[in-house]
Amino acid sequence: MQRRLPGIVLCLCGSLMAQHRVDLRNTHERVLCVVPLVGSGTPADPVRPQYAPLPQTDGTAPSRDGIIAFTFQLADDGKHALAEFVAENQSAFKDLLADTNPEVKIFKKGKHKREDIEKEFKKHKKDIDLDNFEVAVP
Repeated sequence: MQRRLPGIVLCLCGSLMAQHRVDLRNTHERVLCVVPLVGSGTPADPVRPQYAPLPQTDGTAPSRDGIIAFTFQLADDGKHALAEFVAENQSAFKDLLADTNPEVKIFKKGKHKREDIEKEFKKHKKDIDLDNFEVAVP
């Protein structure tokens, strides 16, 4: 048994080094949702999904306490966005998750089934492809 132990340890160490990194599209807390568009369309108030943060214009680094990244596609009606919001912790979504507007549909990535998300999103955009819809955050 003592002769086999170093061989077993070497095999286990080798398998640990072979593990792949997590895809950056699957890191952090994420929600996918249907939300109304907001904003007047000016540089100071661009049209964006509701709950999306405004861009930083003063040169300071954005806060990591709220939504740190997002991506969206315009719904076919031109009034809603199909969005993915990313945050370091779920508390950044507290206002979004508390929204009682029936137009807002929220899905937590990793909790809801992909089929359910696609079914809801296709009600709003016929040619949506979730494979091309994710934002990678380092």
